[in-house]
Amino acid sequence: MSDVLELARDLIRRRSVTPEDAGCLPLVGGRLARAGFAIEYLRHGEVDNLWATHGASSPTLIFLGHTDVVPSGPEAAWQSPPFEPTVRDGRLYGRGTADMKGSVAAMVVALEQFAAAHPDHRGRVGLLLTSDEEGPTNLDGVRKVAERFRATGERIDWCVVGEPSAKETLGDLIRVGRRGSLSGTLVVRGVQGHVAYPEKASNPIHAFAPALAELAATRWDEGNADFPPTSFQVSNLNAGTGANNVIPGELTALINFRYGTASRADDLRARTEAILQRHGVDFALDWNLSGEPFLTPPGGVLREVVVAVCRELCGIDPEQSTGGGTSDGRFIAPLGAEVVELGPVNASIHKVDECVALDELELLPRLYRAVCERLLTGTRSG
Repeated sequence: MSDVLELARDLIRRRSVTPEDAGCLPLVGGRLARAGFAIEYLRHGEVDNLWATHGASSPTLIFLGHTDVVPSGPEAAWQSPPFEPTVRDGRLYGRGTADMKGSVAAMVVALEQFAAAHPDHRGRVGLLLTSDEEGPTNLDGVRKVAERFRATGERIDWCVVGEPSAKETLGDLIRVGRRGSLSGTLVVRGVQGHVAYPEKASNPIHAFAPALAELAATRWDEGNADFPPTSFQVSNLNAGTGANNVIPGELTALINFRYGTASRADDLRARTEAILQRHGVDFALDWNLSGEPFLTPPGGVLREVVVAVCRELCGIDPEQSTGGGTSDGRFIAPLGAEVVELGPVNASIHKVDECVALDELELLPRLYRAVCERLLTGTRSG
């Protein structure tokens, strides 16, 4: 059994459902310590984080990942137990195989090999892992570590995120940026009353409806060469007591903007509130900025290196995309780092029978090691 497959299986056996790490980080930290890495365990609240580095000074290249996984759902729906890694038909099955314990295993193996082959490489190479990427707030994971890095002056030049980025085969798509995510909890206030006496009540549904129509129809921006136009969505809408003869006294809506560099979060907030005010809505709106958009532009050193590695080792000219959701790269990019996401096929993530192809799992450490060598030694591995 190969090193990457053995380590992936060991990680998958651990039920590290957010924010539990279930021993994944000590497993990784122990291996990298034996390979000569300096290890720090950074616990914040209930979240475990690992920071492992090899070398000194600059430039600094880090790999970024997470050991936590989403719940498996009904285990009976799986062909094999979700936390018992199973190989069949050329694939490794289990919760986290693609998102993203396969990538974590590949990063660890690549870093072990790189440090052994190049003990005196220039600069620094590191691994940052968290047990809280899949959670709803991410308050104590990479967000908190990035705050610490900013306070201590920790500089990161390049960051490779191991999120499952590929569409059909490893290397066919890389993420060179991500949209920002701005969410809001909107409460529209009315006056509860009997439906037969509407003059004695104020229906928040009726008050919100015209404003919602305008919000949904608004063209927030035109996008640009790197990002599509901003998207506004209502994900939840709630009002009423359950009775058909009661006008509700309150409506709650969860809203979200996914936006690129053509808009700013402050402008989206202001325009939203202006629309609500123009329609006379009595409201309270609590905003949460999950992350700003980030982009590693064409010509960026890391972007060019990752593209070259995919071409040479995968035989593919990768699509360079800013689509999809968010990743923890949004916390590292503001530190001044170029960020690129390179990982396995994402077709099965968060699904029953999540899996990764064995041949792609075996190739992934070679990709990560090649990135290290091109950036920190100027050599190439095949």
